[in-house]
Amino acid sequence: MKALRIFAIRDDGAAAAEMALMLPLLLVMLFGGFEAGHYFYTEQKIVQAVREGARYAGRRPFADFPCSGAASAAAVSAVKTVTRTGTLNGTTPRISNWDANLITVTHTCDASYASQGIFKGNAGGAPVVTVTAAATYPSLFGALGLIDGTYQVRSSAQAVVNGI
Repeated sequence: MKALRIFAIRDDGAAAAEMALMLPLLLVMLFGGFEAGHYFYTEQKIVQAVREGARYAGRRPFADFPCSGAASAAAVSAVKTVTRTGTLNGTTPRISNWDANLITVTHTCDASYASQGIFKGNAGGAPVVTVTAAATYPSLFGALGLIDGTYQVRSSAQAVVNGI
């Protein structure tokens, strides 16, 4: 009985046992924080990219995005390149494996501005370009199978073509 009482009051190894119980939870929280931070960083890069693409499209001439027809293929290609790489002649995407086919450039016209300001005389009014992009999220821990390769991060931005 005396041996049992000694065993009950000893606390050697208690810290090690508590650490062994808490370690899995702490590791999940640590790596979950890494993954969440990487997701938000990737999302911010997509948002920044579509904004830059829309701003670039807004500085194109009116002829590239006419209200009475289709957009110029060269202008759409340039906007996609700026969105994907950040430069006009870039080849390295901002996000690994970002496919240019996941970027769309569309335009509409706002006829209510047909007789105002820089849009006076522009048939159809003010062309508005919308750049929409999606990118497959490159998970930090994709090899573990927690987040598959089909999850996409999306964003969209608009700009009025100023005809500069």
